[in-house]
Amino acid sequence: MDVTQHADVSVARIAHAIGEPARARMLYCLMDGRARTSTELALVADVSPPTASAHLGKLLHARLVRVHVQGKHRYYGLVGTEVAGVLEALSGLAGGGTRSFVPSTPDHLRAARTCYDHMAGTLGVALHDRLVALEWLRGDRAKGCDAYDLTPRGANALASLGVPLEDVRRTRRRFAFACLDWSERRAHVGGALGAALLALFVKRRWVKPERDGRALAITGTGRLELRARFGVGLTSGDPRR
Repeated sequence: MDVTQHADVSVARIAHAIGEPARARMLYCLMDGRARTSTELALVADVSPPTASAHLGKLLHARLVRVHVQGKHRYYGLVGTEVAGVLEALSGLAGGGTRSFVPSTPDHLRAARTCYDHMAGTLGVALHDRLVALEWLRGDRAKGCDAYDLTPRGANALASLGVPLEDVRRTRRRFAFACLDWSERRAHVGGALGAALLALFVKRRWVKPERDGRALAITGTGRLELRARFGVGLTSGDPRR
């Protein structure tokens, strides 16, 4: 089989995977960049859970989706922007649209909470995105597809804030990784660095743990500091002060 024939077979395989209505609904549901469970995707596709699992197996085989295992849960998301681009082009050709993710998490938990010993929710995801945008965090493929390390700029900035980086690196746990947020379905910073950031935020009284549960309240000082130091502005869905 020559290269042209091989490409034809690959295109046909991908087109067949996308072409089934239930699988197409699953793929378009994932266009917002958030991951979902097979149960959620079964509801979207209007099929039974076993049928959804079979469809997801075909999408995995076609390399259109990837699965992220976190504890007992398996979350599915698009493989990358190339897949999203193809789906968007097909949607434009067909005159269709995409579905929006509407989380059912209570507002005070969605806004800011702890995930084990690091920050999650809207605050955690926003902080993750800013650390990447500021080029303080960068991917560390040598340690895993979801691993992070600090850039020199990031190390200097966080050290100046009071993060004890030498102590953080001496721990036996992973330094930093993209932890999938169950309410936002996007990444927040996990690992030893995530724990150190939460400890710093609590010490500086930028966030205050609620007495019961995992919710974090962002203080007035915290809102000012988050905007000034990281460019993180939180408005809608914020936790109570």
